[in-house]
Amino acid sequence: MQSPPGATPPAAGATLFDPPQDDPSSRALQDRQAFRRGIEQFNTGRYFDAHETWEEIWLRSPEPQKTFLQGIIQIAAAFHHYSRGNTRGAHSLLQAGLARLARFPDAHHGIALGALCAEAQAWAAALAGDRVPGPEVPIPQIEFAVDN
Repeated sequence: MQSPPGATPPAAGATLFDPPQDDPSSRALQDRQAFRRGIEQFNTGRYFDAHETWEEIWLRSPEPQKTFLQGIIQIAAAFHHYSRGNTRGAHSLLQAGLARLARFPDAHHGIALGALCAEAQAWAAALAGDRVPGPEVPIPQIEFAVDN
C-alpha cells in the first residue's frame, strides 16, 4: 500500500499501525500517561519529579489546561521546598498554586481537586502562622475522581 502524497513515512522500527509521534492522539495518550506518572510521583513524596513530569505537559498545553497544570506544579514545588526546610517558599508556592486552581471544579482532569486544595490550604494556613503542621494535617495525596 502506498502512502498518500505529503504523508510522513513511519519512523524506523515503526509499523503502519503505529501513529506518527506527532499525531495529536498519540501526544494526548502520552500526556495522560505522564500526568498519571506525576500523580504517582507526588503521592510517593517525589515532588520534584512530579513537578518535572507535569512541566513537560504544561509547556505544550493550551489554556485553561496550562493554568491547571501550573497550579498543581506549584503545589508539588511547595512540598519540595518544605522537604528542604524552606517553609517561606513552601507557603508562597502553596498560595500561588491555590490561586490558580480556584477556578476549577472539585473534580477536574480525573482527580479530586477540591480535596487536594483543601489539604493544601490547611498547610498554607499553618505555614502562614509559622507553624509546622502536625500529624492532624497530613501532606496531601492526589486521589482520582470522576470529572464533572
